[in-house]
Amino acid sequence: MSAATFAEEGVAASGFPLLTALVLVPVLGAVLVASMSKRRPEWIKLTAILFSVFTGAISVWMLASFKTADAGFQFVSKHEWISKWGISWHLGVDGISLFLVVLTGVLFPLAIVGVDPHHDEKPYLAWLLLLEAGVMGSFLSLDLFLFFVFFEIVLVPMYFLIGGWGHGKRVYAATKFFLYTMIGSAFMLVGIAATVLLAKNSLGRITFDLVELANDSNFAASTARWLFFAFAIAFAVKVPMFPLHTWLPDAHTEAPTAGSVVLAGVMLKLGTYGFLRFGLYLFPQAARNSRAIFLTLAVIGILYGAIAATMQKDLKRLVAYSSIAHLGFIVLGTFAMTSQSISGGVLQMINHGVSTGALFLLVGMIYERRHTREISALKGIQSVAPVFAAAFTLVMLSSIGVPGLNGFVGEFLVLIGSFLTARWWTVVAASGVILAALYLLWAYQRVFHGEPDEDNKSFAELKWKEGMVLLPFIAAIVFCGVYPKPMLDRIQPSVNALISHISDKTGYVEPQPASTSQEAHP
Repeated sequence: MSAATFAEEGVAASGFPLLTALVLVPVLGAVLVASMSKRRPEWIKLTAILFSVFTGAISVWMLASFKTADAGFQFVSKHEWISKWGISWHLGVDGISLFLVVLTGVLFPLAIVGVDPHHDEKPYLAWLLLLEAGVMGSFLSLDLFLFFVFFEIVLVPMYFLIGGWGHGKRVYAATKFFLYTMIGSAFMLVGIAATVLLAKNSLGRITFDLVELANDSNFAASTARWLFFAFAIAFAVKVPMFPLHTWLPDAHTEAPTAGSVVLAGVMLKLGTYGFLRFGLYLFPQAARNSRAIFLTLAVIGILYGAIAATMQKDLKRLVAYSSIAHLGFIVLGTFAMTSQSISGGVLQMINHGVSTGALFLLVGMIYERRHTREISALKGIQSVAPVFAAAFTLVMLSSIGVPGLNGFVGEFLVLIGSFLTARWWTVVAASGVILAALYLLWAYQRVFHGEPDEDNKSFAELKWKEGMVLLPFIAAIVFCGVYPKPMLDRIQPSVNALISHISDKTGYVEPQPASTSQEAHP
């Protein structure tokens, strides 16, 4: 499929502006919650739940209406905003962004329902809804200026959520998070401005439209390389990739439970998604020329994250370091540049959001019961709360990548796809799967096995409300592990179109597995 087809096919069949609603509904909810009286806290919580559930329902409606075989952007909404500068309200969704949008729509109401902030509920819920709008806008934007606005908006709510409702060193963690990501974004802002101004020479006008810039602009090789790295720094910080990762363990450890769930579930994917949508799509030749750097950093992140997780004494910090390792697989699949590896990477974005989001929820439940996350202080929970232990076991096994659960499918596709173009990087990265089993199983053994001491004998069993919040995570873990075909059927066409776009721009020919080649050329 040609790059032009990738860009132009698939507009909304319905007159309802689905994508605009996905952004504006949570904004409206945030404004309404912020303006409500504190004297009726139950109405505040109900309002936040209703707006987040409505947003989630729209995302599910979009999923049901999505045309499976269409590789182009669907439900497109495009309106001039600042016409003098070529800036527009341009939103669209394809197979690469589809499930990230759905995950965002489903994850936020679960985080709102499942976690109690304990104080100042009104600003807490308003910040969460504004954060949802920013994340939605980032995944849907097809205009560089619009994307940058949403990419930056998400920093503010997360900063206040960590700083206002986090734990001990919350102000330090919030400030570190904000500074790291803001500095990275400054590079991207310069890159966006330079891209638009330099593209004017080939386009004849200024435009921030991603599709036009990707298809019609031409940059010198050295220029494209600098522009690509300006974007890549921002995305590498957001993933985060080694060695720009140091803000993440602190942010996760000190963040409130809902903040950690959202951060792991969708916010970190702004980096991995950014590499695909704006790195490979805008600057395919520069991405190809730089792939060895990012493959190496991805493998280092996989090994470093796994080893660091093994050494942690805090259960939440262990899960935070595991995110660095898992996200390394996604970056590996992205820069291996095969249809299998990229499809596996996109699928793994969703799987990581589900599994790690559920892990942070469970760790938050442990903290609510025991007011500690120290592994040495937790022992024998399985004997007093077997249902809770069973839920933790299933989620943990999905994070390890056990066959039959969601984590296996994405990592397997990444590894077999990457082996074609990045063989030795893949061989080394495969050891990360073994290390994941080591640190998670060892942590589970220390926390759940053995005889509980006096403090742990009163550990409460899983409550029905907690079980209802965890049920969608568990259903997704099992369904995606057993039957990932519906997801891959929607992801694959857009990934193939991206590969075709890279081929058209660079002459890249995707290698085929040996068996396929032999069948085609007997």
